[in-house]
Amino acid sequence: MPDAIKVYDQLVKKIKEVTILESCESVLSWDERVNMPIKGAEHRANQMALLARLSHEMFTDPEIGRMLSDLKNSELAKGKDTPEAANIREIVYAYDKAVKIPKEWVEEYTRTTTMSQNAWVEARRKNDFALFLPHLKKVVELKKQYAGMVGYSNEPYDALLDDFEPGATVAGVKEIFGRFRNELVELVGRIKESSVRPDSSVLTRDFPIEVQQTFGREAVAAIGYDLEAGRIDQTAHPFCSGFGPGDVRITTRFNKNYFPQAFFGLLHEAGHGIYNQNLPREHFGTPLGRAVSLGIHESQSRMWENMVGRSRLAWQYFFPKAKEAFAQALAGVSADDLYFAINEVKPSLIRVEADEITYNLHIILRFELEHAIMKGEVKIEDLPAAWNEKFESFFAIVPPDDASGCMQDIHWSAGYFGYFPTYTLGNLYAAQFFARAQKDIPGLEVKFANGEFSPLKKWLSEQIHRRGRLYRADKLVEMVTGKALSHEPLMSYLKGKFTPLYRL
Repeated sequence: MPDAIKVYDQLVKKIKEVTILESCESVLSWDERVNMPIKGAEHRANQMALLARLSHEMFTDPEIGRMLSDLKNSELAKGKDTPEAANIREIVYAYDKAVKIPKEWVEEYTRTTTMSQNAWVEARRKNDFALFLPHLKKVVELKKQYAGMVGYSNEPYDALLDDFEPGATVAGVKEIFGRFRNELVELVGRIKESSVRPDSSVLTRDFPIEVQQTFGREAVAAIGYDLEAGRIDQTAHPFCSGFGPGDVRITTRFNKNYFPQAFFGLLHEAGHGIYNQNLPREHFGTPLGRAVSLGIHESQSRMWENMVGRSRLAWQYFFPKAKEAFAQALAGVSADDLYFAINEVKPSLIRVEADEITYNLHIILRFELEHAIMKGEVKIEDLPAAWNEKFESFFAIVPPDDASGCMQDIHWSAGYFGYFPTYTLGNLYAAQFFARAQKDIPGLEVKFANGEFSPLKKWLSEQIHRRGRLYRADKLVEMVTGKALSHEPLMSYLKGKFTPLYRL
C-alpha cells in the first residue's frame, strides 16, 4: 500500500488547487452582484459556467478517487479528532456526491442560475413575476435532477438539505421546528395581546445614508470585523463572500428612512465575515479551513446581529455614538426608546427586516413551500398565490405584490433550495452557544456596555471558527455546550428578553 502520508499530502495539494479555482468563480459571482452592468449577464454566465465545469473536472479527477481509496482505510483516516481524519472524511463525502454529477449538468446549472439571478433583480424591480417564471422553472427542474442523481434516503428534499446542513433531513427539521413553532406562536400571541407598544416611528426618520455608512463601518469594526481583510459594498440583497485568507467581503443595502435595514444587516453579514476571517489559514483549501455548515455559519451572524447587536447593554455603548451621528433623527429619543423600537415584535412582509421572534415563522413558511415545490405539490406558476395564502395564514397579512412576497429573496433564483431551514437552525445553534459563552465568560454582556466585544469573538474563534470542519454540526454543538441541539435555549432567551419588554 502506498505511503499514506505521502498520498495525503498529494491529495491536499490537489484539493487546494480546486478551492483556489472555486474562489476565482466566487470573485466573479461577487462582482456580478455588486458591480457588473446588467447587459453583461450572458457573458458572465458563460464565464461562471466554464469555471464551474473546470472545478468539477478537477475535483472528480479519477486520480483523486484513487487517492481516497488508498486513504479511506488507512491509519490516517482512523485517527480520532485529527485534521487528517476529518479532511479525508469530508473529502470522501463531497467526492462521492460530485462523481454522480455530469460536468455538462454543472455547466448548465451554473449558467442557468447566473442568468436567473439577474432575471430576479429585474423582475423584482419591475414587480413582474412573469419575467422570473421561466428562469425559476428551469432552476427547479435542475434541482430535481440533482436530487435524483446524488440520491436520498426518503425524499428529494433531503438531498438538497444535505448540501447546506450535512446530515439534516426533512424529518429531523420538521421535528425540531414543530416543537419550536408551538411555543413561538404562543409567545407571539401573548405579545399581540399586550397593550405595551414601542414608538417605532423613531426608526423611520431621516438617517442620511453617508452617515449610516460611517456609523455601520465603525460598528462592524468594533465587534471584530477586520476591515483590512474585508470590504463593505452595496447590493440588492445582502450577502457575505469569503474568497480566502485576507479577502472577505460583506454587502448591505441602505434606506435613509429606515435605520435598522442597513445597520443590522451589516452586523449580520459581519458575523459571517468574522467567521470566515478566523478560519485557520493553514488549512485553507481543505475542509479544516471551511465552516462546519450553513446553520453553524448562520449562528454567528444571528448572534452578532441579535443577541449582541439588539441587546440593551450593547446599546449602552452604541447609543451615545448614534445620538452624536444622527443628532436630528434621534432628538428627544432615549436609550430605552430606541432599544424597545429596535426590538419591536410585529408581523412584517420582509424576512430580513423581521423581528427575532417572527423571523422564524418566515423561515418555516419558506421551508414548507420549497419542500412542497420539490414534491410537486406546488407548481411554480402557482407560487405567488401559494405564497400569499400561506403568508396570510402565518401573519394575517396579504402581501400587496410579488416583489414583497415570493420574489423578496434571491435564494431560489440562485438554486439555494434547502438553504432556508439553516436560518432557524442558526438561531437555535446561536442561543445554545451564547448561553454557554455567558457561563464561560464572567460578565459577558456587561463588557458589551463598555464596547468590549473581543472576549466573545475570542471565545467563538476558539470554540467554533478555528476548528474548521473538524466536527459535524451536531457533534460540535455537543462538544461546545455539553448538550444536543434543543429549542429550549432559544425559547428561554426570547422569553427572557421580550417578557419584560412587553410586561407579559
